Amino acid sequence: MAKLVETVLNQVLQAQVNEEIRRRERVIRIFPNDASALRLIGALLAEQNEVWQERRYFDMSQFHEWKAEQDKKPSAARRLSHAA
Repeated sequence: MAKLVETVLNQVLQAQVNEEIRRRERVIRIFPNDASALRLIGALLAEQNEVWQERRYFDMSQFHEWKAEQDKKPSAARRLSHAA
């Protein structure tokens, strides 16, 4: 479950970055060369990294509490093995 949540979160964050790159590209419209496009993308990614370092997008404490509760409950597989 945690892997799925992490995957979805990463996809959402990646979509936001891609959208911002497209938005800035539309403003510039034409790049004189590949290096200038890479500089724009690099600057955006450096800026985005700073934002991500400052705040947490997903608070794992609630997940850990839920996981601890799930671990306390007997799973279906454990119930079946005890019934046999």
